[in-house]
Amino acid sequence: MPAVNDVYGSNTASALANAQTKNLMGDTQDRFLTLLVTQLKNQDPLNPMDNAEVTSQIAQLSMVNGIQGLNNTLLALSGQMDMSQSLQAAGLIGKDVLYPGEKISLGTDQESGAKAATPFGIDLMSGAAKTTVTILDSAGKAVRKIELDAQGAGVYPMSWDGLDDAGAAVPDGAYTVQVAASDANGQPVSAGTLTSGHINSIAYTSEGLRLNLALGQKISLLDIRQVM
Repeated sequence: MPAVNDVYGSNTASALANAQTKNLMGDTQDRFLTLLVTQLKNQDPLNPMDNAEVTSQIAQLSMVNGIQGLNNTLLALSGQMDMSQSLQAAGLIGKDVLYPGEKISLGTDQESGAKAATPFGIDLMSGAAKTTVTILDSAGKAVRKIELDAQGAGVYPMSWDGLDDAGAAVPDGAYTVQVAASDANGQPVSAGTLTSGHINSIAYTSEGLRLNLALGQKISLLDIRQVM
């Protein structure tokens, strides 16, 4: 039920903000009309208010009403977007995703005793003729290099079998992934590394909608590069 509660919470917050805006704009309108009527009642008969001045004040009141209508429209759109995001995020619970990050964790399968394949990914901003993925241990030493052929722009999921360049198994623990790419002329191509995470739940925080991952990280919907 967390996803449903999140949707209700978003709708309640939107309705409250809408009601507060209406109250504020209504008070402003009432004060404006009271001031205008008072001016008309107490004007000097020998020097009445100019028609242009009255028209200007009425136009200001119309502008206030127009702003109120615009605010209500924006609040309604914001509420719809929050609901859409909540439903979209709820559908991701239980799925694995790739998001920007360079940290990966290597472990051993308890049943087979073999190294568990460690998923990660790379994000190429444009096509690359050569791409080198390097995995480093906690001391910053390169333990494995993976050379890729020419690749187009896009997200590429990958995995590491836990072996170094010599084919020997490395210890379980935390590792770091780096990527370097270049085009046919040897010029650098913008590329980033992606970490894999499992989505356990979603929640609304002071920073907005957040996805809670299995290892405790919190990411935004905008951080997701691929759903696996």
